[in-house]
Formats: sequence, structure tokens, C-alpha cells
Amino acid sequence: MTKIPETSEQKSSEEKPFRYFMQVRYSECDAQLVVFNARYGDYIELAATEFLYIVGAELPDLEASFDYQVVKLTIEWKAPARYRDTLEISVNVTHVGNTSFELTTEFRNAKTGQFLAKGELIGVAVNPKNVEKMPIPDSIKQAMVNGARGKFVDHAGLFTAPQAN
Repeated sequence: MTKIPETSEQKSSEEKPFRYFMQVRYSECDAQLVVFNARYGDYIELAATEFLYIVGAELPDLEASFDYQVVKLTIEWKAPARYRDTLEISVNVTHVGNTSFELTTEFRNAKTGQFLAKGELIGVAVNPKNVEKMPIPDSIKQAMVNGARGKFVDHAGLFTAPQAN
């Protein structure tokens, strides 16, 4: 995995929460090239899915034994994201209960570091076969608590693709 360059003010990569990098696409913006507010829900879902994939990657049959439904999603905006911005979405587990969990996401412009928004997602574990509420398996609870610190998924190509000068 490629290491992300750090500035002196930043924590080391191993101390950082899981991060998901993506680039804003044209279809996600309004006529002023600002991201539609509703798209942040999509972005949170993408980051949460990638986070849960990473934390559960070593668990056998994860997709056959665990799924979740979002029961609450809140978003607070501070600044706009725009067309072609590269977003860094960090994911932290803030609560893991018997059947539910809470993830907090923070949006930043990956190139400037500007804070853009914060989201909170509450999910409830469901059985993938019948979509009925179920307890979160202990192995998944532990994986969530461990949290994939220092890991990231880079769908923007920010750190893995050649950069133009």
C-alpha cells in the first residue's frame, strides 16, 4: 500500500482513522459546479462500505453473515465541495452496540485540507438472507472497534496514479 505523505502538523498515517479518497464528478454538481447536498449521503455510504470491507476483509464469509441498514443519517455542512475536488472522507466508529453501530465521517478537501462537512450514520445489523434485525457478530464488533487505522482506499488516484506536473 502506498504511504501518504505527511506534513509536520499531521498525525502519522498509522494514527489516522480509515480514509476514503474520491474525486467529485460533474453529474454530482449543480450549475455552479457545487456538489448537491444529497450527494453527501451517497459519499458517506461509499466511505462506510469501504471501511466495513477493510475491517472485515479477513473475516470469513462476511457478506454472507452480516449486512446493515441505515436508520439515521445526519450531515452538517461548513463549506462546499466542487467539481473535480478530491475529497478525503475519514471514518471513525463512535459506538458499537448489540445490534447497531455509529460511524462519524469528516469531509476535507484532500489537497488543501479545508474542512467541508461532518456526517453521522447509524446502522442496524441485519441478516443478509431475510433482512431481519440481528446482533452484530462479535468478530465484526471487534473489527469495527479496531477500526482500520492508517488504512485507506484511494478511488481518486491521488496517491496511486502518476501526477501531471
